[in-house]
Amino acid sequence: MRVGIIGGGVAGLAAAHHLTKAGHFAEVFEVAPFFGGQASTFDVFGGRLERGYHHLFISDTSITELIEELGLGDKLEWLQSSVGFYHGGKIWDFANPRDLLLFKPLPILDRIRVGLWTLILQKTKSYKKFEGVTAQAWLTSHMGKKGYEVIWEPLLRGKFGEYHDKIGMTWIWNKVTLRVASRKGAGQIERLGYPMGSFGEVIDVLAEHIVRQGGQLHTSSSVSKVVESDGSATTLEVQIDGGEPERREYDAVIATTPSYVFTRLAPPMPQEYTEKLEGINYLSAVLMVLVMDRPFTNKYWMNIADPTMPFVALIEHTNMIDKDLYGGKHILYISNYPNRGSKLYEMSAEDLMDLFVPHLQKINPDFDRSWVIEYHHHRLDGAQPIVGTNYEAGIPEHRTPLSGLYLANTTQIYPEDRGTNYSVRMGLQVAQMVLDDASD
Repeated sequence: MRVGIIGGGVAGLAAAHHLTKAGHFAEVFEVAPFFGGQASTFDVFGGRLERGYHHLFISDTSITELIEELGLGDKLEWLQSSVGFYHGGKIWDFANPRDLLLFKPLPILDRIRVGLWTLILQKTKSYKKFEGVTAQAWLTSHMGKKGYEVIWEPLLRGKFGEYHDKIGMTWIWNKVTLRVASRKGAGQIERLGYPMGSFGEVIDVLAEHIVRQGGQLHTSSSVSKVVESDGSATTLEVQIDGGEPERREYDAVIATTPSYVFTRLAPPMPQEYTEKLEGINYLSAVLMVLVMDRPFTNKYWMNIADPTMPFVALIEHTNMIDKDLYGGKHILYISNYPNRGSKLYEMSAEDLMDLFVPHLQKINPDFDRSWVIEYHHHRLDGAQPIVGTNYEAGIPEHRTPLSGLYLANTTQIYPEDRGTNYSVRMGLQVAQMVLDDASD
């Protein structure tokens, strides 16, 4: 078979790997000058750092198996995490049940109530019972108004903004069960995985395998149209590395673009499928990466439960990953998820720094801008689908209504949230669908 793949992120490369390993031809077109999408890297003081923060949970078996297959298993380390919760002008430890019991912003009975229902969530195997209810309604009903307002509402507002009260409870269920799966022992110590050569090395080796297996990969190359002919949508109109537009024909096409991009590329499709594509909204990610000469806090992950702050999380990469990989420098990600076109989304790196510094000084009064050696600004569109109630019913199928055309993007990852592991799993699954359909 000949398969054209639109997008050289993790899902597209995983699909290409599966197809070429099975003896078929796959050709990948990536519009960016690099592969990997949100898992792509840039250089920082001799090391490679992801544009968006990345780690693995113990349950992330699809990508860990791929890392082993690529011969990089010895690079993958499982490291102890540390979690903080910024509330009321103070950083609270927030990594285990004991920390919750000591969390004084909540009265003791509310702490016990939150802890009890969190434990019940952890033990709940199926998400189906949560499909029709919002996180706001379920959490308020079960964990109490105070528990919701102090812990959950700031996190939902920070992650989803104006959509915070529309998010389905399944999204919270997944977050709770995912985190507990990575906690072991009586102390509930969380361990997270990271490949010490960076995710960029995983992407590079994966690309090498695809080429060695007979595939072709193109960066700085765009697909302007999926062309339908004779009832099949298997022809791509492409422009490779700035060259002249041309058409390439395949037996099947896999698109890994966000849905709002896919609707512009694909031929007209039946209304029901189009409505599914258009029915899911996305938020973008705005990330600032500070490279500093000293640590900002002693926490790896810190949730910000303060609505006056212009960011929702601080991820201090070098509080888990050895700073010697980056010339002894300290790495801090500052994260937010605004709408495209919002003021925060449109701001320049310099303006964001001017905005962020006073708030960072509230969290750590000793912080001074002189600590920052350099900073990097990244904007990622289509980063976070809005996961509402009864979300599963609105997911577009991987097999589109057009013969030979398949879709694999983050809106179709469910009940889990989007992530590198699930992109690998989805890429492998859709590639196998292509092979199964060809053999029928």
